[in-house]
Amino acid sequence: MRNTLIIFKREFASYFGTPLALVFIVIFLALAKLFTFFLGGFYERGQADLAPFFNYLPWLYLFLMPALSMRLWAEERKSGTIELLMTLPITPWQAVIGKYLAAWAVAGVALALTFPIWITVNYLGNPDNGAIFAAYIGALLVAGGLLAIGACFSAVTRNQVIAFILSVTVCFLFLLSGFSMVLNAFQGWAPQPVIDAVASLSFLTHFGSIAKGVIDIRDLLYFITVIAVWLMATVIVLDLKKAD
Repeated sequence: MRNTLIIFKREFASYFGTPLALVFIVIFLALAKLFTFFLGGFYERGQADLAPFFNYLPWLYLFLMPALSMRLWAEERKSGTIELLMTLPITPWQAVIGKYLAAWAVAGVALALTFPIWITVNYLGNPDNGAIFAAYIGALLVAGGLLAIGACFSAVTRNQVIAFILSVTVCFLFLLSGFSMVLNAFQGWAPQPVIDAVASLSFLTHFGSIAKGVIDIRDLLYFITVIAVWLMATVIVLDLKKAD
């Protein structure tokens, strides 16, 4: 635990030691405002809720989370510091979790800084703050899932652009897996349990359930499982790269 905390502090400080975190947060907040108040028609809807914000948030995350995670391991491999990191008295799991939690914390800071939107909707009406709070929890879990996927592909290659493209592609599939356009591709040849399994992988389905104000243990377990599986895959990839 101590080693994980050390890695976390080191990585978190590195984000704010460069303009990276600041640029990420500014872009995130600017786009969140654009999607909520302009594209989402916040004022035109005449409803006291944050549906426009949370409806667009997963699609905003689709590009920003891979952008945040692409440097996690690709930069270490490119600069050669990964060899030094792996020679330290820490386990691969400690390194992976520490670096991952640092990226997730940056995403959490960016999400927390959207609180003026929450204040605005309370000023204009009487929203269901319990549902909004649950939606924020769901948004943080979506960010964590996408970052775990991005961390794995960052470990695959030392090229950050390639890591970004691979991450966006796989994250896009996880977002769309519950849509009819994807499920129709399995109709006619795949058994129904397979189709149901593909549909259950959709981030949007589980996030949508939480965003309604119902924090179901099944949705929480889904995101925890996705994060754990992709972090485990990251450890495996790093072990294979180390063996090379």
